[in-house]
Amino acid sequence: MHPVVRGAGALGLAAVLATATAACESGSGSGSSSGTGAAKSGPSTASAAPGTPAATTSASATAGVPPVPASLTGQQLDWQTCPAPSTAQGGEGSAPGAPWECATLKAPLDYTRPDGQTIDLALIRAVATGTGGQPRIGSLIYNFGGPGGSGVVTLPALAKDYADLNARYDLVSFDPRGVGNSAGVRCLDDAATDASASVDGSPDDQAETTALEAANSGYTAACEKNSGAVLPHVDTVSAARDLDLLRQVLGDQKLHYFGISYGTELGGVYAHQYPGNVGHLVMDAVVDPTKDPVQSALGQAKGFQLALENFMKACAAQAGPSCPTGQGGDEGTRRITDLLNGLDTAPLPTDSDRRLTQDLAVTGIAAALYNPNTWNALSVGLQEAMQGGTGTTLLALADAYSGRDQQGHYSNQSAANRAISCADDKSRYTATDVQGLLPTFRQASPVFGDFTAWGLTSCTGWPVQGSADLPEVSASGSAPIVVIGNTGDPATPYEGAGAMVRQLGPGVGVEVTLQGQGHGGYDSGNACLKQAVDQYLLADRVPAEGTTCT
Repeated sequence: MHPVVRGAGALGLAAVLATATAACESGSGSGSSSGTGAAKSGPSTASAAPGTPAATTSASATAGVPPVPASLTGQQLDWQTCPAPSTAQGGEGSAPGAPWECATLKAPLDYTRPDGQTIDLALIRAVATGTGGQPRIGSLIYNFGGPGGSGVVTLPALAKDYADLNARYDLVSFDPRGVGNSAGVRCLDDAATDASASVDGSPDDQAETTALEAANSGYTAACEKNSGAVLPHVDTVSAARDLDLLRQVLGDQKLHYFGISYGTELGGVYAHQYPGNVGHLVMDAVVDPTKDPVQSALGQAKGFQLALENFMKACAAQAGPSCPTGQGGDEGTRRITDLLNGLDTAPLPTDSDRRLTQDLAVTGIAAALYNPNTWNALSVGLQEAMQGGTGTTLLALADAYSGRDQQGHYSNQSAANRAISCADDKSRYTATDVQGLLPTFRQASPVFGDFTAWGLTSCTGWPVQGSADLPEVSASGSAPIVVIGNTGDPATPYEGAGAMVRQLGPGVGVEVTLQGQGHGGYDSGNACLKQAVDQYLLADRVPAEGTTCT
């Protein structure tokens, strides 16, 4: 498993797994809201006419950074029928069709030299429908997480969840810099990526540790060889500047933004740089901006272990003795660790010429825990592996997480994830560091601890120095920002929402709690949460402090 410390968001799992039958599901369902305090007025819905640059910037955004030239802020987007997704975007399917339109936005490669080389950022939109005669508010820009997820592919796949918002907003998403068709980072080819599955991601001895270090070095060298010019410029601060450039080119006086998982970090960095430009801003499945990579990885190990225990409890309640993890708890954890220990030396066959390794099994298990609707697939996969001696379903889950299609082609999701994370985080960890951390990580999660700990070495030797110890998200002067935390979130633990609210500053962040399962809240089907967010986005009603949905 290659952990996504800041959360994977929707990514490629959305289209592949969202339709899975929920036989072991204990989802949130619709619920009620309780909270104290009166609802507050929201930001203005005023929007400039499309194509009219409207820019107000903060001192923190412009300090030491030259202004973007008018040739870029005033560019006209050429919206056309969307093509089928590219391999880099992770698309196997056909073009999305109506109402989707695609365009490219030119942005500076290096914002310290905005008159220099540019890159093309891939965009997609569905124009506001005006259903019910409601006036258009502006564009609502989405980032679904990763870092590394293609918004151009993900937005159409999840559009039904946002149909009500499309009445008054143009729904817009993009491939962030370094992702998909936006100067996408390229590292290993498909065959080499498949071969990497044979490298043990949780080494047990010095020989395996040396092999993992060599694999990381080879990966880094391939990234530098194939994408060296882009690697210094895929950081989140640059992506936030892209957001403000896109805001201006779309003609919006304020940025209306919906960030999920890593997209919450991007939204927080934007709010810090441009607090006066924040319109409506939603953060869902919140990355904790106060935790360093070790703390984040440890929190994620705990989060996935909690989600696994919740899955096992639900499976036992529904399937009884036929549940592959028995009664759950210690018994279920032991059954899974026994499976994984066996895979360490004897990978299982699948219905292809590939085998299910220990690493792939852990990745498949983690992938299924993002959404209760995929718990049934996890139950099937574990039963196949434990009782049938085959790994087909767990391998399919791992492939969906990793962006591998049925033809064996990989999206650039994993490469972009590593490049963006390493450009952001200053910390670099050695095998010795990890070995000292292993007891703590194993205590946090017998299933995921080793893998999340060893994932900390992925930026060691990276050719670009990380930009900061922690993201800066303080946003004094910003309009209210809605921050959603899900108590059962495996990838971005619930506590991150409260930390984000505190870091945004007094009077800015407004926390909304969902007592549910899965990664994120808005698309969980919980009517209470959806209503709270929709009223904020569509009617300028900020949720009351302490709003909780069950």
